[in-house]
Amino acid sequence: MSCAALLPLHVLAADPADVQSHAEQSFERLNQQGEQNTAAKPGGAPRHNIEDRTRYSSDQYLIGKGQGDLAKGQIVCQRVSELSARTDLAKQIRILVKEHMVDRIRERSGRDAEQDIEVTREEIVQEYLQGVRIVDRQVDEANRTCSATAVMPKNQIQPQQALDHPAPLSTIAR
Repeated sequence: MSCAALLPLHVLAADPADVQSHAEQSFERLNQQGEQNTAAKPGGAPRHNIEDRTRYSSDQYLIGKGQGDLAKGQIVCQRVSELSARTDLAKQIRILVKEHMVDRIRERSGRDAEQDIEVTREEIVQEYLQGVRIVDRQVDEANRTCSATAVMPKNQIQPQQALDHPAPLSTIAR
């Protein structure tokens, strides 16, 4: 047998001061953990030995590299570098590149014609990645960057589907 009590919403709501205090304590714990990890490991980030990094051959693995800016803090920098490394992996599998060009010629009375060409290129990456591992993380204090290396077994790549054949582009008649 269970018993449920219905309480007004304002009774269940947390006090804003309590929420802020809890958030500040959590943030302080994260900072302390980051400082402990930095002090415990020379170089400031978990490192893997050389054999671990070189055992991933390009015949069997896709290898992606990413970089982040240390100005945002070490935790954010590492997260950005790992995401960038995964994106680099996805670009090796499949990428859609779009290009749009606008050619404008403007003539004013009595003046030479002016031509303006605008080219916009866009990369679109959308892949589901399986079996990706971050095998190397490094922090470069001198350049204020951090980097990550991600690997994924090639046998995890999904087969290409019929969507790989883009629809023909329409032409504009003048």
